[in-house]
Amino acid sequence: MAKSARTGEPIPDETSRYAGYDRIMGSISWLLIALVSLDIKLLQPRAHSGLVLAVLCLGLFGYNVAARYLVMRGRSGPYKTFVDLMVFLLFIVGVSWFTGKITSPFTSLIYLVLMTTSLTQGRRVTYFMAALAISSYVLLSSDDFTAYFADRTNFIHYVLELFPFMLIAHLGAMLSGEAESARQEIEKLSLTDEVTGLNNMRNFFHLAAAQERMAHRYGRPFTICMLDADNLKKINDRHGHFAGTELICHIGRIISTSIRSTDIAARYGGDEFVIMYVEADKRDIEAAVGRLIAALRETPFIFDGQEFYTTLSAGIASYPEDGDDVATVMSRADEAMYFSKHHGKDRLTIYGPETAGSETNRELRPLHLAQG
Repeated sequence: MAKSARTGEPIPDETSRYAGYDRIMGSISWLLIALVSLDIKLLQPRAHSGLVLAVLCLGLFGYNVAARYLVMRGRSGPYKTFVDLMVFLLFIVGVSWFTGKITSPFTSLIYLVLMTTSLTQGRRVTYFMAALAISSYVLLSSDDFTAYFADRTNFIHYVLELFPFMLIAHLGAMLSGEAESARQEIEKLSLTDEVTGLNNMRNFFHLAAAQERMAHRYGRPFTICMLDADNLKKINDRHGHFAGTELICHIGRIISTSIRSTDIAARYGGDEFVIMYVEADKRDIEAAVGRLIAALRETPFIFDGQEFYTTLSAGIASYPEDGDDVATVMSRADEAMYFSKHHGKDRLTIYGPETAGSETNRELRPLHLAQG
């Protein structure tokens, strides 16, 4: 499971979610092997049936070991779970065939496969698995076809026996779709800022950590830009907090339209924002940040029928020139941003190299952007 670069807390993702399913599937595998082994020991009257069941158990045992401890260890995901379900279905059908077919106590485990599919796979896969389950049931009941079709009552009874499979499949598919929509909505809320729609800081640090690893491995630069609205407090005091919230939304929209799809933007908190420009040093993105500041200065936002303007103070720093990791580069960019804040606002400050004899052990070079 990935962890936040700032807090070290685990961040759930698809792999970690399916890792939980994988553990459950492994437990079910061992349980199935134990149940069939007990059946071989206590209930099998025919030696050849017991031998076949032993071979099936050995096959499932080998698959379980390979899938969870050897070949596919740690490779959790929807594909692996689907393969598990297919193996389970084949195992259940095979065991049922040699323990009474349609009257086997293991036949009802087909429902388990359907329910698990609806929880872990999409709607289409659930319907596909339902078709396989119904086909398996028909195969297990093939010895009774003549009796079923010879009498109308028997035929209706047979159809009713198939109906639970179809009902479970349909309801499972519907619930699967609803659950997936709910999961995506929850995931979106957990990863994005509810006001601006940008990343929240939890997701920012997660994404930034991945870019940091890429930068270390391939020697690629990245730049962090810290941004702060210059007049949020004034707008809040004069026009209320709803106007301030609209200002924050406005800044978020400007940022979203001003960065590349590969860059990572987030609301840092309050009226502060952070952008990671990937594979670019601060000289590469100096003009881009300048255009962003100019765009905000020149583009008003509307609240309660009035036009409002705002400006930004910004600071940038880059890896590896200004720090060896995301946290350090962010700290340098933050210092540069506050330099802008305290020296006239509506400007960009580029964090410079350390200079000997400096009281602060750093050089900050302000770049003032003149009013348009």
